[in-house]
Amino acid sequence: MTLEEAREFFAADRFATYKTGITIDEVGKDYARCSFVATENDVAAHGGVMGGAIFTLADFTFAVATNTKEQLTVTTSSTINFVSMPKDRKLTGESRCLKNGKRACFFEITITDGAGNLVATVLSNGVHL
Repeated sequence: MTLEEAREFFAADRFATYKTGITIDEVGKDYARCSFVATENDVAAHGGVMGGAIFTLADFTFAVATNTKEQLTVTTSSTINFVSMPKDRKLTGESRCLKNGKRACFFEITITDGAGNLVATVLSNGVHL
């Protein structure tokens, strides 16, 4: 799937693309890079970016890496580890395949801030429908 095809296909994911403003920056076989700039609506009481916003970026990046028009994949489990607070509001997610089988897949998603600092790691498993 090309970058434009991915953007067109995932435009239907209104929460990620419209509500949060996540953009698809790069796609490849078993790979995706997505990003967004957190707004005041994405901030927790302590002033940092809310964990749910960070997880949404990771989950969407996993979806972009694993879904095409020909193969649909749903998440069966995800585990997030928060490593550090973002130093700014620009966040990038990169999803890389650890194993992609006939029915199941396993990916690692890293979330970094605008300075390249590691914010979170996510392990997501999915099943191909």
